[in-house]
Amino acid sequence: MTSDRTTTPKLSPRLSALAVLILGVALTRLLPHPPNFTPILALGLFGGAMFDRKHLGFVVPLAAMLISDLCLELMFGYGIHGLMPVIYGLVALSTVLGFLMRGKLGIAMVIGLGTASSALFFLGSNFAVWLGSTKYPQTLEGLLACYTAATPFFQNTLLGTFAYAALMFGGWAIAEKRIPVLANTGAPA
Repeated sequence: MTSDRTTTPKLSPRLSALAVLILGVALTRLLPHPPNFTPILALGLFGGAMFDRKHLGFVVPLAAMLISDLCLELMFGYGIHGLMPVIYGLVALSTVLGFLMRGKLGIAMVIGLGTASSALFFLGSNFAVWLGSTKYPQTLEGLLACYTAATPFFQNTLLGTFAYAALMFGGWAIAEKRIPVLANTGAPA
């Protein structure tokens, strides 16, 4: 006798654990923290490096960010804003940088791409602020003034990216050793 029911594909333990880790880290944005000391760029790097299916490298970190942004909006009234498309685009760019880590994961790679991701985020997000702002004149001097005003936040962006990348990549490496089912066995995650 055959069954008419369709079977729902099961998520692998690795895929499930990666998604839970990313969502958990994204929700740390709800905790008090210094300005720009957030996991968002590390989420992109980690997603790009760890998911075998590239689309999941984008979807899971961005979905986790959206969930945390909605929580920030509901709890504090500031999660949804006009720069969201730019911010999400820059996190997606961080995911693309994460793809470069595949098969070459190491401390130097995480530091190098974490620095690149942070620098691109600083340049891109502050360019968007300048472009949409009436505070800064739409001149080269205005753009430089915007970047100058944002410089103190860059240090926290770097530190947040490095701290969360260390937590995610280091924590995952330990978890893979202690829980063999999480190791990448070639099955897509």
